Amino acid sequence: MSDHVAGILSQWARERPDLDTSAMGIIGRLHRVATALHQELRPVFAEEGLGDGDFDVLAALRRSGAPFELSPGELGATTMVTSGTVTKRVDRLASLGLVTRSTDERDRRVSRVALTDAGRELVDRLVEKHVANEERLLAGFTELERARLTRLLTRWATELGV
Repeated sequence: MSDHVAGILSQWARERPDLDTSAMGIIGRLHRVATALHQELRPVFAEEGLGDGDFDVLAALRRSGAPFELSPGELGATTMVTSGTVTKRVDRLASLGLVTRSTDERDRRVSRVALTDAGRELVDRLVEKHVANEERLLAGFTELERARLTRLLTRWATELGV
């Protein structure tokens, strides 16, 4: 089986046979797969007028459990984005009526972001489509291959601290 990256590695092998480019092959393929996955995942959110970042915020709120609210700091930590990015996403979602902002009753310095009923209905509908789309993208792998891939990616992510 050959792919675009194999062609690149073949060229390097010809020009620089002294280099072991096996790591380049893994990273190059992972990068290409990540780009392709992003393109395959976005349409599910775009159908509802959302970006994947919007879905991340809605999903973080939904999976936090009742009352489906988090502080902006908690949202940033769970979605792994900056506070400025959280603010931008929350502003957009609030303008769409999908989230609300309020002040924490115990500490007025802390704000809370919560799903509206419309936001909860949307994220519940979208997460079903999203999971089905992800299943479609992994359909070519056996359960054993998926378990191995999960184990390897988890180990790598842990070693990289992400």
